[in-house]
Amino acid sequence: MTLKIYNSLTRKKEDFKPVEKGKIKMYVCGMTVYSDAHIGHARTYFAFDIIRRYFEYKGFKVTYVQNITDVDDKIIAAANREGVDPLEYSKKFTTKCLDDLDHLGIRRADLYPKASETIDDMIKLTEEIIKKGYGYESDGDVYFSVEKFTEYGKLSGQKLDDLMSGVRIDPEDKKHNPFDFALWKSSKPGEPSWASPWGRGRPGWHIECSAMSSKFLGLPFDIHGGGMDLRFPHHENEIAQAEAATGKEFARYWIHIGLLTINGEKMSKSIGNIVNVKDLLSRWEPEVVRFFFAQAHYRSPPDFSEKALENSKKGLDRIYRIKEKLEECIAKKEKSSEDANKEFDEAISEFKSSFESAMDDDFNTPQAVSSIFDFVNTGNRFFEKVKNPNSNICKKAHDTFIKLGNILTLFQDEKKDYGKIHDDILKQLRKFASSYTTDVEGKTIEDVIDLLLEAREEARNKKDWNTADSIRNNLDRLGFEIQDTAEGPVWRKKMI
Repeated sequence: MTLKIYNSLTRKKEDFKPVEKGKIKMYVCGMTVYSDAHIGHARTYFAFDIIRRYFEYKGFKVTYVQNITDVDDKIIAAANREGVDPLEYSKKFTTKCLDDLDHLGIRRADLYPKASETIDDMIKLTEEIIKKGYGYESDGDVYFSVEKFTEYGKLSGQKLDDLMSGVRIDPEDKKHNPFDFALWKSSKPGEPSWASPWGRGRPGWHIECSAMSSKFLGLPFDIHGGGMDLRFPHHENEIAQAEAATGKEFARYWIHIGLLTINGEKMSKSIGNIVNVKDLLSRWEPEVVRFFFAQAHYRSPPDFSEKALENSKKGLDRIYRIKEKLEECIAKKEKSSEDANKEFDEAISEFKSSFESAMDDDFNTPQAVSSIFDFVNTGNRFFEKVKNPNSNICKKAHDTFIKLGNILTLFQDEKKDYGKIHDDILKQLRKFASSYTTDVEGKTIEDVIDLLLEAREEARNKKDWNTADSIRNNLDRLGFEIQDTAEGPVWRKKMI
């Protein structure tokens, strides 16, 4: 199946054809670094991480550029409130924001150009826009004339005449048209500024993305993306700037991410419902959060809630159980050749095909997740039916499961033991276990749990159900699931 992408520019799904065979050049609007990264940021960059991963899975070499806006009104205002230099302030939050996304398990882009480091490129692009007749200077500021660019509105579908209807024109406004936008702003006291042909100042917001994407990817490049809220005016203005200055097509495909809601409400500072990534990760494992995102199509608006995360955790528990069964099968090195093994082999191929079909249909991650659960169900039926499954077929299933799961960001290396087990959990375990044994100091998590399971088995043998239940319930409270099997009790770390 040919990969199809919904192109916001044409408002339809299109067969994907790269500008250059075997290569993908992708630009995504990055963060304005004046505060901590929040889950709205995570939603967008997670979606593009999956898109990048799937392109790589299909054999493409991907160059992924994501800008950092480190010069902006919000940054300047925040820095002034703290009495620090705006560029130093944004440098601190650049590190913090990228670290937050690292901790969430979102892969970094290949390049993170900063606005402050590409001022010369923005000045050159602005000069070219003026030279081509699309820009003008007005008292130290430079504006883009939207009326001159006849295709203005082609991305958002908005017509300039409709936008102008009912707009009051201020005679003192330095702009020729209320919808003209700033390419360069003259400097004000207390703001960072740079020398330019129009005097000291700083660039407008829109010009940085046109300049950076053109510089690092060339024109045209394959994919430009960002949140749905950037479609107008930011992305519309980017197209106008780049195509007016160069006469070339800017980006071939436009991908916009549906905006996340919180318990049914738009995320907003005024409502006070913004959830920072670092706060979220203090309560939930990164993989639980990522799996929550994966279950929504990138163009749809996922609704964030604690209940939704709990459901994601339960789903991941099912996925990890079949992963563990496959690993146990591989370790046994059985060589049986029952017909059921052949059926499972066919199911592996069907799983791979259905997963790829879902992702080829505009990166349909909900359908890809559904194919994963279908395979989980198939695997469970296989293990019920076949007592000594062939280890080779289990390895094939395991490797396919991991490879496809990786596309959705599952099974990352740092999550092999379901995330970091904090020292305070070990401390609580030792304190609880000391009621049953004195041999807990210096013991690892695994050792302490084994001692508790021995104490539980002893209680069960004595029909002391209160003690047995107490041990099980306390382990569950601390995040450890106990399963009683024919070979004895086994435990596993639950998603939290």
